[in-house]
Amino acid sequence: MKNRKGFTLIELMVVILIVGILAAVAIPLMRGRVDSAKWSEGKAIAGTVSTALRAYAAEKGGAGTWSNPTLANLGFTTGDLKGTYFAESDFTWTSSYDAAGNPPLTFTITVAKPASIATGSNMTLTEAGVFAGGPQ
Repeated sequence: MKNRKGFTLIELMVVILIVGILAAVAIPLMRGRVDSAKWSEGKAIAGTVSTALRAYAAEKGGAGTWSNPTLANLGFTTGDLKGTYFAESDFTWTSSYDAAGNPPLTFTITVAKPASIATGSNMTLTEAGVFAGGPQ
């Protein structure tokens, strides 16, 4: 008979245990990365709305006051803000322009957390370009 060598049952169990521990650590980390990537879509769309608000303010000119333009006022049509994870209804904003104000244009864009994202809370973007909330 030939001399056969192989792994013992204990060695195989140790390998399975190590793989299990690595999986238990890696899966939650990856889930957080996936959610963070999904939130990136919301940030991109909020940035688009921010740019549209600034363009709207520039088009209206430097005098007068206004507040809360609609999607149509900003140049969007139905479906323009729809993404893979975020719907158009997930985005709301309040804005105002007062030529005498400092700064004259103020706005807050709110991005609601969709059900398809497990972590985080509603996210906001201000005229200063500061995001708050969102992925944790």
